[in-house]
Amino acid sequence: MHITALKGIGEKTAELFYKLHITTAEELVHYYPRDYEYFSAPVSLNEADTELPVAVTGRIRGNVATRHIRGLSITSFEVICSDGMTLHMTYFNMPYLKNSLKRDIEYVFRGILQVKGSRYVMEQAKMYKPEEYGRMIDRMLPRYPTTKGLSNHTFVKAMKQAVEAVTLTEDYLPETIRDANHFYTLEQAVHQMHFPDSRESLIKARERLVFDEFLLFILMVRRMKDANQGIANEYPMIEVAETTRLLESLPYKLTGAQNRVWKEIQEDLISERTMNRLIQGDVGSGKTILAFLALLMCVANGYQGAMMAPTEVLAAQHYETLIQMQKQYNLPIHPVLLTGSTPAKEKRAIYAQIESGEANVILGTHALIQDKVVYHRLALVITDEQHRFGVRQRESLAQKGNTVHVLVMSATPIPRTLAIILYGDLHISVLDELPANRLPIKNCVVDTSYRETAYRFIEKEVSEGRQVYIICPMVEEGETDELENVVSYTAKLKGILPPSIQIASLHGKMKPAEKNRIMEAYAAHEIDVLVSTTVIEVGINVPNATVMMIENAERFGLAQLHQLRGRVGRGTAQSYCIFMSKSKKPDTIARLKILNESNDGFYIASQDLKLRGPGDLFGIRQSGALCFTLGDIYQDANILQNASEWAERILSQDAALKGEQYASIGKYLEHAFINEVDFRTI
Repeated sequence: MHITALKGIGEKTAELFYKLHITTAEELVHYYPRDYEYFSAPVSLNEADTELPVAVTGRIRGNVATRHIRGLSITSFEVICSDGMTLHMTYFNMPYLKNSLKRDIEYVFRGILQVKGSRYVMEQAKMYKPEEYGRMIDRMLPRYPTTKGLSNHTFVKAMKQAVEAVTLTEDYLPETIRDANHFYTLEQAVHQMHFPDSRESLIKARERLVFDEFLLFILMVRRMKDANQGIANEYPMIEVAETTRLLESLPYKLTGAQNRVWKEIQEDLISERTMNRLIQGDVGSGKTILAFLALLMCVANGYQGAMMAPTEVLAAQHYETLIQMQKQYNLPIHPVLLTGSTPAKEKRAIYAQIESGEANVILGTHALIQDKVVYHRLALVITDEQHRFGVRQRESLAQKGNTVHVLVMSATPIPRTLAIILYGDLHISVLDELPANRLPIKNCVVDTSYRETAYRFIEKEVSEGRQVYIICPMVEEGETDELENVVSYTAKLKGILPPSIQIASLHGKMKPAEKNRIMEAYAAHEIDVLVSTTVIEVGINVPNATVMMIENAERFGLAQLHQLRGRVGRGTAQSYCIFMSKSKKPDTIARLKILNESNDGFYIASQDLKLRGPGDLFGIRQSGALCFTLGDIYQDANILQNASEWAERILSQDAALKGEQYASIGKYLEHAFINEVDFRTI
């Protein structure tokens, strides 16, 4: 059923759904909420929890005042709550409230309650009429990842229709497995995932759908790995003097881990079988030089090598580094840079150089896989931060050669116990040492009362010529109202820090050209403080950046926080990471304190694994391990283990998945799942 068959979805709205790759009602029902908003009953102010979203009832007292500071409008007023206590309200860039609020009627205000001095304060609280809020009490409202112009309200209305219209009675998971695990049917799981009757039913629905993801992934990995074991090396290589000379000329020595992994890469390239290797290395462990060595070995053997980066800025950085190395060490490489923003005339010249073989190292983004790009003798494909690419992108690049060697690099440390379940115990190289010259980052986990101190510290670092990142989890107002967001935060910060400090914002909803412009300006130190979403997580190398402050740190997984922290500590100056958390929960505080204990990503991942449980459902998503829709290998390690055991049992009974009991799984894998994971890179 096409999306436009749903009531209220015309062609204009449908275009917005297309941006999210949703064209049918069937695709819509498998697009799951990112979190849920729970509406609790209003409470009296003296009983309300601070630093958490709460609802209170009250009436406006006195005047509603609006003042302007450096382009920022601040509207404030007092509310007398139902228990007689006073609540101070503040709104940023909402001057229209002055004329729309009425003093003689009751409102329900919902937001994060804070105590500042002797005052109770709420900023950017949502306002409701009491009868409107009454209808929402105890409801769990799904919140979806949307796009500009498409509200969550529109999404929910469309989803309610789609869930009723789409038939999900065919369940590919056999009844024996469902019964053994007390799983919902597929239809029940999907319905409860979108519109849960309770928290318990939501957890149960999610468990079923996460199990499906893991089971299908593991089954496909096992089958594809068996098929890939015997692929002959069509681009045989020999060890070359050029790589040895480069290693002797570098101003530093490789770590023991780097030497070990480089040996594994060389052995793959000269063996009789095609390389399919994953390099797992912590942030700053030196993966890039290994990629460059592999490219050099490839070129010295008369072939071409390509390296695909997730952002244009990162691709350009790799290119500039290689150009410098080529000049400094007289390397036999001719690198070219190909991205979406390369001018058309320049692109045509680069296409010709690639096709003729004149260009032997090709760096870029997804532009490397366009139809117009014809390679001469492509033998090696390297993907940097592999989780940032869609499956078809990586597959398309690999298919530009015959059966090319594939090297995948990831800065997401996965504990070995989980890596073995996911990949088997094959073709994984681990960089578990950091270069000796790195100063360890100094960390602190603090609550919001530390914010003013943090701002003064940021001011001091900037005055000494350093740069700062501030990370917020959301882009703009209304996405999840209790969270700091990039747009308001940037406006607020401009009113707090001195005018001499250059502040800019960055988020994923910006156009690529605008994102690149800002990231390049930051790299050139035209910007002092960059307020960003996690789009910066895989980004630029700015050695001058010494402070990373992460707002709402409790909303991120530890692996992602560690990745973000890796944006600083890249230069010779001491670097700092401030994890700002609004949560008072002891388990959240304990989890964040792991980051205080260590800068070792593998240690952090393993500790995170011990602390996480199946009940940790809301708002925490790890980053980067693999692109599962719902599953999180840390949070759902127990489900992953269960799915692995079932996969082994299924394959031991019916390796081809054609027998009566498991034919439904085999059929589903063939038609639905085959393009969702790039198994050639495993």
